[in-house]
Amino acid sequence: MEDEAIVDTLYSILRLNVEDYGSPAELLVTEAWKRLERLSLPALSKFALCLYKQHRHLSPVIGEVAGIVDTKLDSIQDIRILSVLMISISDVISQSFRDRLLHKAGQLMEGSDEVHFNYAKRVLQFLQNVKLRYHPLLEKCNKIFLRNVSCLDIHSISHIFGLYEQLGFDNAEFRLVVKQLLSATLDDYDDPDTFAKLFFTLGPMAGSQVRERLLVTAACMAEEFSRHQVLVILKTMHKMKCRNTHLLKKMASVLHKHMDTYQVLQLVKLTQYLVGLRCQDMELFAKLKMLLLGFLKSSITPAHTAAIIRVLAMLPSFQVEGSTINKAAAVLPQCRLHHLNYIATALVKWNHYDQLHWQNSSELCVKLLQKVNDCGFQRLQKANNINLLLEELKHVNGEWFEEVLIEETMATCQRLIDQITWPNVLQLCSFLRKTSRCCPSLLDRIASVTVENIDKIHPFEMYFILVLFSTLNYDPPANEEFFARCIQHLTSNLSKCIRERYCCFETHHLVLLGHILAVAGYFPPVLITKIFNVSFLSKLDTQLEVLPDTLKHRVRLRLMKLNRAVCLECPEFHIPWFHEHYCQRVFFNSSHRKNPLRQHVHRMLTEILGGSHFAKISVLTPYYYEIDLECILDENKKPLSYMTVPLDGVEGMHLRHDIKDEARNALPPGAQRIALEFLDSKAFSKGSRHLKGESAVKKRHLEILGYRVVQIPHFEWNSMVLSTKGEQLDYLRRHLYGIQ
Repeated sequence: MEDEAIVDTLYSILRLNVEDYGSPAELLVTEAWKRLERLSLPALSKFALCLYKQHRHLSPVIGEVAGIVDTKLDSIQDIRILSVLMISISDVISQSFRDRLLHKAGQLMEGSDEVHFNYAKRVLQFLQNVKLRYHPLLEKCNKIFLRNVSCLDIHSISHIFGLYEQLGFDNAEFRLVVKQLLSATLDDYDDPDTFAKLFFTLGPMAGSQVRERLLVTAACMAEEFSRHQVLVILKTMHKMKCRNTHLLKKMASVLHKHMDTYQVLQLVKLTQYLVGLRCQDMELFAKLKMLLLGFLKSSITPAHTAAIIRVLAMLPSFQVEGSTINKAAAVLPQCRLHHLNYIATALVKWNHYDQLHWQNSSELCVKLLQKVNDCGFQRLQKANNINLLLEELKHVNGEWFEEVLIEETMATCQRLIDQITWPNVLQLCSFLRKTSRCCPSLLDRIASVTVENIDKIHPFEMYFILVLFSTLNYDPPANEEFFARCIQHLTSNLSKCIRERYCCFETHHLVLLGHILAVAGYFPPVLITKIFNVSFLSKLDTQLEVLPDTLKHRVRLRLMKLNRAVCLECPEFHIPWFHEHYCQRVFFNSSHRKNPLRQHVHRMLTEILGGSHFAKISVLTPYYYEIDLECILDENKKPLSYMTVPLDGVEGMHLRHDIKDEARNALPPGAQRIALEFLDSKAFSKGSRHLKGESAVKKRHLEILGYRVVQIPHFEWNSMVLSTKGEQLDYLRRHLYGIQ
């Protein structure tokens, strides 16, 4: 047989699902392996795909295929051939080879309108295989999908959405066109397979009417769902935060017949979904518990053991047994930090519940928790590779980590500070932002690495670096240069995108970027003029409808804050304040509880100033800043009395709706408004007294509005120095009158 015929025959056998094909296929693989060097690139890619479909991901022959691809990479000019080879050899390549493949794929996809969406899907699959969110290629793939959206069926769409989800990538424009396409063809998906994919794709972004139709159809079709489809429906309900009782009961009843067929990690996910959806089927939970304990008994993998223990602690009224404790203890030395975190979180929960109810395993939990703590310290002390450390820290959070390991973790990162480079700087920023800790040495290193490698960092990723410095209100040594270089990198790319009519930033990303720059005190004209544009804001409104609710609310709030900052700090832009009604709606829909601290200090202020008519509590300023207490002192520092102010239906809340009202309430010459603000722990970086960005920008804006701002930190007010009323009165008097 000729070389091409051998590969074609093997491919046909696999495609036709020939029964008992093992022996002929083995012979064909062996023969093709002998002729590997002679195969043309199309035949090589087809043979590699055959090996991939036979699950030979790590076989020696795949290694040899990778070697040939490495040698001939420059001569490959067909993205179809390259995309097949990429996913086939993804498990046996080095990081440098991976980067060469990414660069080559980017070249072949650049500027070509002929790239088929299937080739882009394979590139996405490659990125998922190598666990890499590489924005340049993701954007190219997304552009291809947008051009070919009318050709995509529900199977391709759900596959793309699944890959995007795993890669942590999203695109509102793609979501929007998919939503329109699928909403118009709802009735076409009447079998369990296509409907489950429709529910997964459309459910999280559907409007109320379409959402209701999806839920009703899912309940009617429940009995027909396979075990995988049940998992998809529950996962999507969990993502939608949809606690539809009728559908949940239907899915729970179907689960009973599938429970014994799930693998361990599927059971783990299933438990998370059911607990998150507040399922009330105790019989189902009892069966879950039995199956999970069975898997725990036979588990030899630390990751599986930790995951099972984590979800066992989620089960209602789960009574921990000695065998569970012993199993956890056995795997501790092999556990990574996030596995230790899972086990520690479960032990803390069991210990607390045990003390309240069982009182028979508390001592075992406490002893094991100490071992978990020791293992965590040892793992950090032995860490010598910051990339591996950051990969573990990606999944770590919660009270145990914050209370026990955070200081040692920060010390370890500082010990490995020379290993911080531009490829890992983003992960470090993500970790530091999550911890909300201001570590000058690490932040300075991040700033210097960013400036030195600015051209290698994707513009979209600049946001995640800048948000760290802006949120923490930290100025690196060369602060002006750092922000100037970052902003120049962003705006030059933004200007290029405007010319080419395609932006690597989505509309809501630009709003978030504009806000964090404004917090730091920067207002790039090209960015501000792009955002405060009628067509941009109209596009933003449209795309917000397909974003998750949490993100949607965050973007709208950030747009309001950016609008406020521009109005106050950059009047030369002539941007109008258009968030008055939004602020009123948000304010009146939020709950306003009486604040005992405000009331206590208000009484003290009336004592200092000589009457309650000299101070206001809970004042809402123009542009909707809420301040704890306000008073007015004349030029001789004597208090001025307030006229009676209508409360606008909100108990204890004094409102001044518009900046123009100030003209009618002009202060006497030399008089000054004083704003007293209490700062709780959230206003500061954790473990320090360093003021964070939002509190700093509020002070800046109140001063523009004419206030003298007195910020009272919690660590001063609650200190032993102010333990008596007299000391508190003296403290307030000094700050009120500016006495040192």
